[in-house]
Amino acid sequence: MLKIGVGPSSSHTLGPWRAAERWISELQEEGLFEKVNAIKVHVYGSLSLTGKGHATDLAIMLGLAGADPEYVPVENINAIIKEIEDGHTIDFGGKRIIEFDPKNQIIFHREFLPFHANGLTFEATTHEGSQHSETYYSIGGGFVVKEERTHAKENLATFKTFPHPIQKATELLAHCEKYNKTISEIVLENEQSLRSDDEIDRELNRVWDTMLECMYTGCHTEGTLPGGLNVRRRAYDIHQKLISEKPYNNPVEWIYAIRDTEVKFRQIIKWVSCFAIAVNEVNASLGRVVTAPTNGSAGVIPAVLMYYMVIENHDANFDDIKQFLLVAGEIGSIFKKGATISAAMGGCQAEIGVSSAMAAAGLTELMGGTPEQVLIAAEIAMEHHLGLTCDPIAGLVQVPCIERNAMGAIKAINAAELAMDTDPKNAKVPLDKVVNTMWETAKDMNSKYKETSEGGLAVGVNLSDC
Repeated sequence: MLKIGVGPSSSHTLGPWRAAERWISELQEEGLFEKVNAIKVHVYGSLSLTGKGHATDLAIMLGLAGADPEYVPVENINAIIKEIEDGHTIDFGGKRIIEFDPKNQIIFHREFLPFHANGLTFEATTHEGSQHSETYYSIGGGFVVKEERTHAKENLATFKTFPHPIQKATELLAHCEKYNKTISEIVLENEQSLRSDDEIDRELNRVWDTMLECMYTGCHTEGTLPGGLNVRRRAYDIHQKLISEKPYNNPVEWIYAIRDTEVKFRQIIKWVSCFAIAVNEVNASLGRVVTAPTNGSAGVIPAVLMYYMVIENHDANFDDIKQFLLVAGEIGSIFKKGATISAAMGGCQAEIGVSSAMAAAGLTELMGGTPEQVLIAAEIAMEHHLGLTCDPIAGLVQVPCIERNAMGAIKAINAAELAMDTDPKNAKVPLDKVVNTMWETAKDMNSKYKETSEGGLAVGVNLSDC
């Protein structure tokens, strides 16, 4: 659920990027890669309608060129794209140069493929004249599948090997009660069935380091976001007003400097908003972020975790970060299995709503909440995001997306506090019911409010005024 990648969108940027990589890998497995001398990419549905604003075409080029979204230096991205566009060639898979003109060979189609709103088809022609095509679907959070779900049986087999196989919140709670463990302990045991403790800690550290670096970068970068809306970065200005003259030289020292600032109610709200906005301004600039569960909602979880570290518990350490991320990831997984984390399928409730639920759950366990209260916190957070539409102006992950991360983070903190004061015996709405309701709401929602920029603010705001 927590992937490192490049913004601005996990479904529209990271997903197509990973699809291109996967296609190349499959061509190599089939012995076709060296024979390819021409390629085309067809983009459908929501990927097409908001693709240019979400850098879908750029992501496809980067994936075809063999760049890795986790490690490619983000400062090199523009140069890679310019070389492809100017030279009309691409270093296919990073191994061989072939002709490629993105203006003619990445084709955007308004129609939707039946399986999912985010579809794309790769076509290869060999020097022998044979043609080969594969269609992939970006289902949110950077996850990519084929319609036939070729890996479904493998995933199911892996799932069955978990010591605690979990699909629903009720099953998660049952495992906690049976083994007298917290949610994070149950999740950790599942992770340990797949990888070593050192691997788990190393990857979670990498996730947190990326989140922290992202917040730090966003708070120390001023100017205007790319894309044409002329959105001024606000995290820099907010941070300047809050940090005062506290000395620091790196992200870790920055945490201690923040801890020494005022912590009145208004300052707390401003700090949390600043953290969330900083992440999503980096995301909107093709910066490196962590999908949580998506790029468009990447700011909620780091903002809430940072809130805990600088406001709630000054003694917080990696163990707290690990606990928070394990819980948050499991809650996101429950929503992914029972509903969707794709705004193209469910609107923004599937992104900001899920991220807020994940953050609320993680914070509640850190504050000493029981497993029941953790699930109550997730339920409260999602309950108050039900029906939230996805209507990005100009197809850019900027307005209203960036502010929504700040709102989702604040709601998550509020949900955690409410859950901590709730006796589970008095809770009325189980988390599984909210997951199901979210999915039913998603299916009822008009498609123009599902990341198509054909409704809501996207058509209600005159771009000439921006």
